[in-house]
Amino acid sequence: MRERQGLDPTDIRILSAVQKNGQLSKAKLAEIVNLSPTPCWARLTRLRAAGYIRGYHADIALERVIDATRVVVTVSLTHHRKIDFDRFEAEIRGRDEIINCVATGGGIDYIMTVVTPTLSAFQDLMEELLAADLSIDRYMTYFATRLIKAEQPNLAKLVARSRQ
Repeated sequence: MRERQGLDPTDIRILSAVQKNGQLSKAKLAEIVNLSPTPCWARLTRLRAAGYIRGYHADIALERVIDATRVVVTVSLTHHRKIDFDRFEAEIRGRDEIINCVATGGGIDYIMTVVTPTLSAFQDLMEELLAADLSIDRYMTYFATRLIKAEQPNLAKLVARSRQ
């Protein structure tokens, strides 16, 4: 059975394997998804070309490298015009300190996760954003004390549950 995006169960197994393990050898990926190496690699190449895989990365234990400040920030804009959202989002995309930003519906417009080396560096960033004329009406900060979980969803389970 094909998924609405044109993915079959084998494609989902391949995507799940690379999501969990990162880049794998042709033989190891084929072993994990229970497919012979050449067709498995051809499918992976097709999935990459179609944009299903954005890239590969290492999950670095940041807390072992630096004692950084992690802040969750909610942001509401003054106006809700497309130009205001576009301007805000373009600015956020260009800021390395902002590692995650989600547009939301309801009482706030965005939820961001910010990582800076110090609290004063966070405050400097917020002052720069306020000075950038991004139509920020208000923002609330929540200082993270511990990172409990940061993962991607289990793709295979998510797809299986969407069929129910």
